[in-house]
Amino acid sequence: MSKGWLLIPLLLLNLHARAEDWPGEHWPSALTPSGPAIEALERYAFPPRDDSTRQGIRTDALVVIQDGRLVYERYGGPTTAETPHLTWSISKSLLATLFGVAYGDRLFALRDPVARYYPALSKHPDMTLADLFHWASGLDWQEDYEYAPLNSSVVAMLYTRGRRDMAAFTAQHPSYSPAGQAFRYSSGDSNLLAVALKNIVGPARYADYPWTALFDPLGIGHATWETDASGTFVGSSYAYLTARDLARVGLLMQRDGRWRDRQLIPQEWVAFTREPFAGFQAGQDEAVPGGHWWLNRAADPAIHPWPDAPPDTFAALGHWGQALYVIPSARLVIVRYGDDRDGSYQHNELLKRALAVFAGTVQP
Repeated sequence: MSKGWLLIPLLLLNLHARAEDWPGEHWPSALTPSGPAIEALERYAFPPRDDSTRQGIRTDALVVIQDGRLVYERYGGPTTAETPHLTWSISKSLLATLFGVAYGDRLFALRDPVARYYPALSKHPDMTLADLFHWASGLDWQEDYEYAPLNSSVVAMLYTRGRRDMAAFTAQHPSYSPAGQAFRYSSGDSNLLAVALKNIVGPARYADYPWTALFDPLGIGHATWETDASGTFVGSSYAYLTARDLARVGLLMQRDGRWRDRQLIPQEWVAFTREPFAGFQAGQDEAVPGGHWWLNRAADPAIHPWPDAPPDTFAALGHWGQALYVIPSARLVIVRYGDDRDGSYQHNELLKRALAVFAGTVQP
């Protein structure tokens, strides 16, 4: 066979590589579809907004990425494309993504005992890092918010007696279940992971690690992540990113941990984050826990939290309507920031309307 023929497949591969879109300083863009479906999406996401009552759906940002290109963008309230928005519990999934880089560097194993990296948990020798990623520490934690502040572990951790050292506050909680057996959503579990990361990567690297390991490689230039008084990142709650920058994290996850020609996070780690926790029972939360991400599928195929979205949909979710949705089968990443206070917003409804616009659409 002529050597010239051997070059043709290589040329085709190179053309394919060049055709794959990635953001540089800015996102490559494509025309937003028009018509009744996009109007229906906007009617749902951006109804008339009354800031005096804070009632109803109050979307601050909606950004849609398809095939690596910005295909839709709109802002509400005081938020703009340059606003680093509080992500609330999306921070938990960002923390899991950051751990993925350390996992790729073989700095820890999921079955490592947490006490190896945080000796304050020495009374819980069977608790593993995997248990924390599944919100299954077994610690007796109450994740109540405004509706029950006096009984809330998370309010005490973030704002009162636990705020100076959130991991130490969490570690003092008694057990209610053996570690790894039962799901109980806990911002405390996330902050135990945040302090464990300090010893996993080393204190000297820790303060800059979210930037050097994750944000800088993705081209995220304006992220903020608050720490408590002990210098530990508040992995449960206090990362701030623009909607466009959060979409970069979504694209990384949509493409199985690959960023351009670099496997920034091992595919094995991405698969772990998207594997349903076997200890989850129907009705325990609004979606199915994976490895600090939320899933649209469970070990029980009858559990399908967002019935109008594909089963491969997964998400990072936060208080007051923050959401980063990743839909690999539709090549979609959707960022939705909000200021919802009354539970009006529904994930399935937004996803249904977005998919009516973008599902199956391949930009030319």
